[in-house]
Amino acid sequence: MPRKEIDLPYRVDHLSILDEEGKLDSSIEPLIPDEVLLKIHRTMILARRFDERMLILQRQGRIGTFAPIKGQEAQIGAAAVLEPDDWLVPSFREMPAELWRGKKMESILLLYGGYNEGGYVPEAVNNLPVAIPVGSQTLHAAGLAYAIKYRKQRQIAMTFFGDGATSEGDFHEAMNFSAVFQVPVVFVIQNNHWAISVPRSRQTHSKTLAQKALAYDMPGLQVDGNDVLAVYAGAKEAAERARAGGGPSLIECVTYRMSMHTTADDPKKYRTEEEVEAWIKRDPITRFQKYLTAKGLLTDDTIAAVDAEVQSEIKAAEERWAQQVEKALDPLDMFAHAFAEMPPHLLAQKEELRQELAGRKKAE
Repeated sequence: MPRKEIDLPYRVDHLSILDEEGKLDSSIEPLIPDEVLLKIHRTMILARRFDERMLILQRQGRIGTFAPIKGQEAQIGAAAVLEPDDWLVPSFREMPAELWRGKKMESILLLYGGYNEGGYVPEAVNNLPVAIPVGSQTLHAAGLAYAIKYRKQRQIAMTFFGDGATSEGDFHEAMNFSAVFQVPVVFVIQNNHWAISVPRSRQTHSKTLAQKALAYDMPGLQVDGNDVLAVYAGAKEAAERARAGGGPSLIECVTYRMSMHTTADDPKKYRTEEEVEAWIKRDPITRFQKYLTAKGLLTDDTIAAVDAEVQSEIKAAEERWAQQVEKALDPLDMFAHAFAEMPPHLLAQKEELRQELAGRKKAE
């Protein structure tokens, strides 16, 4: 059978603006107002300290399993390009982006404490709740973007997911649908090199994850995911393209999960300390602080002041969370919304829990 060669451009650009030593390529430095730069820095610090505090609360048994975010705070650069009425569609490791978009820390604690109320999103906030099934949120983002285009609105949707999600059918279906209908969605891969204990090399034979955009004829870009300036610049270009009717884009952020996959995981069983230490040297917060210090926006004293402020903010949020759990939330509500008519075995469980709670209250 005769064969015909198809000439396709096969190139994936990699964007890095601020290297791990804090050296800047000023020729491609994005124009970001100083107040936005400082807000990004503060939110990165807040996310890091809140993550550390949640790990302590989990070890104390006060909240359940969650996915730590240490090392992936530069995702805020992508969230920072969104306008208030755009849609954020997260997975389970986008707490920093959620904080940027106004989610309350006490709501996050409620969610990981097992309360449905933690997933509540205020009416005026266009954030979807955390998606736990791997990759399922990519379809939700594609659907939102289709609705935006159908209604001829200027919003966009941005969805985050990990490298493991690129092995899921949902990811490919969302990419294909979005490209066919040219909807305004930005796909952001957080390639942190590990999907639980499965390395990125076992997810795909592709040299990059960004090149998967080629199959769907959409722009694909790889960025240094620990460089918040590169994340911001890549996301801004993709967001502007989507808003102008240019369709979807895929961004691969090459980053690293410094901590465990979830608090139920032991990463020492599958990766080396040497690997982790190498990535600690590329810490996105340290790198960004060097940049801001060189610009005259930060000093050692202001960094310490920001740290103290966010610690106080976390403490206040924790106190509000404790009050909500103690006064406002009823564990029996977990039975309320699953069935129109509750089956007998759940009625029995509900009654058993009601009696146990009554007994505890009486004992107090």
